[in-house]
Amino acid sequence: MPESFPWEIVGVQDMPAAADAEVFVGERRWNVQRPQVLVVCCSDGRLQECMDEFLQERMGVHHYDRFYAPGGPGALAISGYEFLRAEQYRDDCAFLLRAHGVQDLILIFHGPAPDGPEEAVCAHYRRILPHATPEQIRAQQAQDMEEVLTYLKILRLPVRVHGFRAEVLPSRQVRFAPLTEDQ
Repeated sequence: MPESFPWEIVGVQDMPAAADAEVFVGERRWNVQRPQVLVVCCSDGRLQECMDEFLQERMGVHHYDRFYAPGGPGALAISGYEFLRAEQYRDDCAFLLRAHGVQDLILIFHGPAPDGPEEAVCAHYRRILPHATPEQIRAQQAQDMEEVLTYLKILRLPVRVHGFRAEVLPSRQVRFAPLTEDQ
């Protein structure tokens, strides 16, 4: 790795180089049926196993389309200079809802619980609100949820919306708090 590389890559030392890798064929089969569920959540890999556990154990969702983006549902909200980004993500989300015949849309924001670790703040929100407290970011996420719900109503699609906030507790467990009334 060049000396000028500004960060260290960890966890991939044992992965084979692309040229050395053998072709892999998995045991699982491609599913011809489109999922009826679309999950929009942050691409933060620290939460993915918790998200999967929640979706499978609490929501009973095993087969779903994934729309991962920095900020999760916040990427669909127009926040200051993010207008063009939000418009593109909105177009992509609307396309998936229509083209895949989605019946249930699950929106999951994330951050620390009120007493949780500050490093659990979503990096997207930290970027657009660099001086905000976790409480202010939580309030912005609530406003963004309302904006996204308003946008979804404009689309006039027959989709049930389920909103949650994944909150990292001091124990590092993740609590999924409902943000919409149907939970």
